[in-house]
Amino acid sequence: MTSPRDTAPGEVACHQAPPQSLEQLEQQRALVARAYDPELLRLAGQQMVEQLASHLSQLQRREGPVHHWCEPEQNVRAARETLDDDAAWHGSKGSESGDLAKQLPDNEQLAAQFVSLAAQSLQRGQNLQHPRYIGHQVPAPLPLAGLFDLAMAVTNQVQGVYEMGPWAVATERAVIDRLGETIGLPRGEFGGLVTSGGSLANLTALLTARNVRVADSWTMGLPADRRPVLVAHQETHYSVARAAGVLGLGAAQVVPVALDRERRMDPAALDRTLAQLKASDVPVVAVVSVAGATPTGAYDPLSAIADVCERHEVWLHVDAAHGGAACLSDRHRHLLDGLSRADSIVLDAHKMMFMPALCAFVFYRDRRHRFATFEQSAPYLFDPTAPGMAEFDNAMVTMECTKRAAAIGLWAVWSLFGDRLFAALVDTVFETARTLHRLLDEAPDFDVLAEPTSNIVVFRHTPDASLTDTQLDELQWSLRRRVIQNGAAYLTQTKLDGRCYLRSTIMNPLTTEADLRDCLAAIRAASTLAD
Repeated sequence: MTSPRDTAPGEVACHQAPPQSLEQLEQQRALVARAYDPELLRLAGQQMVEQLASHLSQLQRREGPVHHWCEPEQNVRAARETLDDDAAWHGSKGSESGDLAKQLPDNEQLAAQFVSLAAQSLQRGQNLQHPRYIGHQVPAPLPLAGLFDLAMAVTNQVQGVYEMGPWAVATERAVIDRLGETIGLPRGEFGGLVTSGGSLANLTALLTARNVRVADSWTMGLPADRRPVLVAHQETHYSVARAAGVLGLGAAQVVPVALDRERRMDPAALDRTLAQLKASDVPVVAVVSVAGATPTGAYDPLSAIADVCERHEVWLHVDAAHGGAACLSDRHRHLLDGLSRADSIVLDAHKMMFMPALCAFVFYRDRRHRFATFEQSAPYLFDPTAPGMAEFDNAMVTMECTKRAAAIGLWAVWSLFGDRLFAALVDTVFETARTLHRLLDEAPDFDVLAEPTSNIVVFRHTPDASLTDTQLDELQWSLRRRVIQNGAAYLTQTKLDGRCYLRSTIMNPLTTEADLRDCLAAIRAASTLAD
């Protein structure tokens, strides 16, 4: 037998690891054992839960800034310094001769250092739990949901195949069924899945629509002679254009539909658009409507849009990532009339169901469409001796294989508090948004865009009537930057009809009218500095 290459005496072949002594191997195993020590977990976990509870209590008392602003380079430098710090080691880190496990401090010291790292993370992070956070569509999550996530993270209940996370898969399926029925989908006829975020959820649903509406597109690609399009709400989330690019349609193949005076998709304009495309023999993959538009929170008139889509025989996809949770509220579920007629629906639990990120749902009115998304075989993953398991193997229907147990925290909180908690959360933040609208409408130095239909309010600070639109645009940008950097409040911005606006999303149900007044005072103070 000949070797792949000649090896000089004493030389180690390139594909072989250098020899390791028994003593070195035992030291490494001892180090690994320290990292897996349940007692270390107990000590660190107890202290960290106390730390988190104190942190939340402090924020609920309105103590400290809303945002610990720091320039990106400073934060990266601080993180690197901590990463390079050898203080946790006793002796020379990585010593060839020393006992690596014994160089570590004892468990109590390690737990204290762990909590110190957690404290650094909290002190440099965003404080979503502060009631003056009225910014992005990211909630102050329900604390118990995050705590339940801890159990799943420590035990790593992944969900590519049922047998890897059987209870996580089961709880996910139970929540899919409950939420789908709440939307109004017929029991036993719809299908659903959970994935990581609304962007991936939109991509998954639109991939399904492409495969169903454009024959052989999964295996053969898209036809060059008849390029399909997506027809979408004019202010739909950017993930729709991104999905068009990923799906091979091209971002330029997203056809916008005009809006009505309430910034909702106009069904009459949709009807004209679809008629024109049909007359030009242009295939339509899907119509993308919204329930809770990202810039304004507007809800499309879904029943009228569903009528148009049925008449033209096109797939209706509803991006209800932000606003879909209104189906849990008796007071606001009318905003979603017609949602159950959509072919596919996206709903983010990590928005107005107040779950930690990420937990996004995709629903199909026809459960058979769940398996139209992908047409692949992976014999190393899926067991051919148990074909019935395909119904529960999530990698069959999601982009992800090693998928985290994203919905089990939702299952736990829903089991503890029932539907009424989610109704209360939605009703509370919607009402707080109406309070903000009233304060803005009463104030002479603010212009509010429109009365909110959800928890998003769009407005401009107008302290001086002599300012031009361009000057007011620049002022909104500078005000927002000053407010978030000084930590007094947190809000975002948007652009509508070419003009710049401040944008508030009420994502903390503990925000009060007094907090809103403080936010407006912070904007006025920043405006004074800008003069």
